[in-house]
Amino acid sequence: MLLCDLNCDMGEGIGNDELIMPYITSANIACGYHAGDEETIRQTILLAQKYKVNIGAHPSFLDKENFGRTEIKNSPQEVYELVSKQIHLLQKIAENNNAALHHIKPHGALYNMAAKDKLLAQAIAKAVNDCDKNLILFGLSNSFLIIEANAIKLKTASEVFADRTYQDDGSLTPRSQPNALIENTDKAIQQVLMMTKHGKVKTISGKEIAIVSDTICIHGDGKNAVEFAKAISGLLHAKAQRK
Repeated sequence: MLLCDLNCDMGEGIGNDELIMPYITSANIACGYHAGDEETIRQTILLAQKYKVNIGAHPSFLDKENFGRTEIKNSPQEVYELVSKQIHLLQKIAENNNAALHHIKPHGALYNMAAKDKLLAQAIAKAVNDCDKNLILFGLSNSFLIIEANAIKLKTASEVFADRTYQDDGSLTPRSQPNALIENTDKAIQQVLMMTKHGKVKTISGKEIAIVSDTICIHGDGKNAVEFAKAISGLLHAKAQRK
């Protein structure tokens, strides 16, 4: 058993899903709003079943043009509705293939905005809870997504990132800024070790901040995604065996 869950965004048309799937434990499946469609959802669910990987919905702003990575000023009610629609779609396709949803992880700009915006976080937590109170909400460690989900007694998994750098406030460095991405495997491994072993991460300013690592994310569209998946999976298995 892995010491920590390892998740990856899937069904986004990158083409490497089956190469990554054997090394992860949770798949966040695009719901058609930033990438994918009903057929890619079905195919990704079948792939997750093949490798015994947890199936999660990866809801986003409706923004395929920008891959869901551009901020959109939706109201909390609009966010509630768009997240609910995407969860219901994944639930329906999963049920039609004798599968069940395990978790929900917002995507891109929606994820980052809700991490800092209490009302958006509340809307997402309520949407998840109303769809199925047994689902787990993945959210940035120490963010409003975790705080507001815990407030309504929704199950949560505090998420950390192997392939992203951090700001001093615990947020991810925006992709528009230099050094936002970690593209070196050794650096990614060192960051994962620090987060899982010591409960800390070093920010881009050199400061060490506390972090909770229930699940580790790698991005499937990263140029070294497959290599990262293999290396981090091997690290987590090795640590689990030493326990």
